[in-house]
Amino acid sequence: MVTVEAEAVAAAAIRDCIASQERLLEEERLRSLVEAARLIVESLSHGGKLLLFGNGGSASDAAHIAADFVGRLQRERRALPALSLCANDSAITAIANDFGFEHVFVRQLEALGNRGDAAVAISTSGRSANVLAGVSAARDLGLATIGLTGANGAELAAAVDVCLSVPATNTARIQEGHILVAHVLCELVERQLA
Repeated sequence: MVTVEAEAVAAAAIRDCIASQERLLEEERLRSLVEAARLIVESLSHGGKLLLFGNGGSASDAAHIAADFVGRLQRERRALPALSLCANDSAITAIANDFGFEHVFVRQLEALGNRGDAAVAISTSGRSANVLAGVSAARDLGLATIGLTGANGAELAAAVDVCLSVPATNTARIQEGHILVAHVLCELVERQLA
């Protein structure tokens, strides 16, 4: 049975989500979103690909975003090359076992990344060691780097070319914002490349 207290908790969570997503409309955040889309369009237009990575829920987001680019979000268009570095269990566990977990994205970027590609690093905290190491490797390889993080993600923000920071500290609210931002990114890219 649903109680008044449960309804209040649900309503508070929804209001909190709406409030953090409304703050994505701030001019600086919109500018970053458009700039991130420009970097991806530039990469894909010149034969590059999009490489995405993160841990836990962010790994799931990386796979979701890659699927939207390869499949489609809204427009009929050619498939766009995007790959989640979180999807290959064998590579992740072999790299983690042989080199350490902090190298699971670095090794894959070294194998799959090329100058002119774009990388999207996702970390709600902005402090995940393996994500930051992946960003460093991506930059060394000449990839454009985009970060998705939360309000306290200054470390990731400082490491990437463009950062899309969801103005929230609650992990669930940040992840909800990341999917919204990712869908908008994909929509902007589709409009340019369709």
